[in-house]
Amino acid sequence: MTNIQIRLIETPEEMRLVEELQRAVWPGSETDVVPLHMLITAVHNGGLVLGAFIDEILAGFVFGFPGIESTPDGPRPKHCSHMMGIHPDHRDEGIGFALKRAQWQMVRHQNLDHITWTYDPLLSRNAYLNIAKLGAVCITYRRSEYGDMRDGLNAGLPSDRFQLDWWINTPRVESRLSKRPRPTLKLHHVARSGLRPFYSLHTSSDMLSYPPEHVPPFEERLLLAEIPGDFLLLKSKDFALARDWRFFTRELFETAFAKAYIVTDFIFDKNEGDPRGLYVLTHGESTLDEFE
Repeated sequence: MTNIQIRLIETPEEMRLVEELQRAVWPGSETDVVPLHMLITAVHNGGLVLGAFIDEILAGFVFGFPGIESTPDGPRPKHCSHMMGIHPDHRDEGIGFALKRAQWQMVRHQNLDHITWTYDPLLSRNAYLNIAKLGAVCITYRRSEYGDMRDGLNAGLPSDRFQLDWWINTPRVESRLSKRPRPTLKLHHVARSGLRPFYSLHTSSDMLSYPPEHVPPFEERLLLAEIPGDFLLLKSKDFALARDWRFFTRELFETAFAKAYIVTDFIFDKNEGDPRGLYVLTHGESTLDEFE
């Protein structure tokens, strides 16, 4: 396993490294880089920038700052985790999990219990980390959250996002971040439970997955919603199909959340180069355990 050192980043010299890493992670749009002076200002006012170093080389970072959210009982503080990036040469090495675990520890020391952030719900690897491994949940879909984005990963598609809720003092989250975390779900767990995806995907001869023409009715308390296993690869091969997926999942999740479903888990199986990703949508107190 890669030897990862996580530490707070506070100096201008190291913040410059964070600027450079952003350009490697999101190439093509200098205006989307959070500049050094903003990072410094944030950390001098309760924000956090954490870096993951491998042999003293910055391989990843996470950046967040204090925020205020509205609740029925009035405004309350939270931590807004705005950005996390891992160098392309160091993905799938556990760096993202290590950074979020360190963030979890630091934010708890600030006596906050809620962290929010956004991500593209069509990215299976991000969903696997955020929901399956970290224990975040989602009830909020935001259309075109960042307007028209110009970087190489996001250009051309509406910037729809999930806003996640990470309740960091709950047993759910603590069990996932413990030294013996709960195993993540795989397809064989689902098969054993008898639960099936509530719509089927059509796969073309070139192995690209097509969404259904319409969102099916929501008839069960537990639903599995499948997305492309590798959306970025699909997007690079067929941009029009990527747009179809964006609008299908927009309708799917907006409908689900309006009907009081919650995204509570994610299944990610790589299947020897043919990955599959499925969201678990839960209504009320239902859990997959009931079906095992």
